[in-house]
Amino acid sequence: MIMVVPDGVGVIWPKDRVTRFEVARIIGARALQITLGAPILVKVETNEFDPIKIAEEEFKAIRIPMTIKRTLPSGEVVVVDIKSATKNWLEDHGGEI
Repeated sequence: MIMVVPDGVGVIWPKDRVTRFEVARIIGARALQITLGAPILVKVETNEFDPIKIAEEEFKAIRIPMTIKRTLPSGEVVVVDIKSATKNWLEDHGGEI
């Protein structure tokens, strides 16, 4: 869902959506946090420790503890609601990452 605004203003990505690039960045950043000892927010099997898979499971469970800030070309900073954006991503992509 992209909203097109009048000429000269450009295209604005909605605050309740994330791009595929943001999803990749979220998963990667969360995996790094887990690797560095951050608490894991979902149940995982004790014999398997793959930070990327754990981060993906947290994403699917909508348990990612992050804030997304987008800086627009105008210099305005937009804060994205990660819980609704994650939920919308999972609905749009059939629960897959």
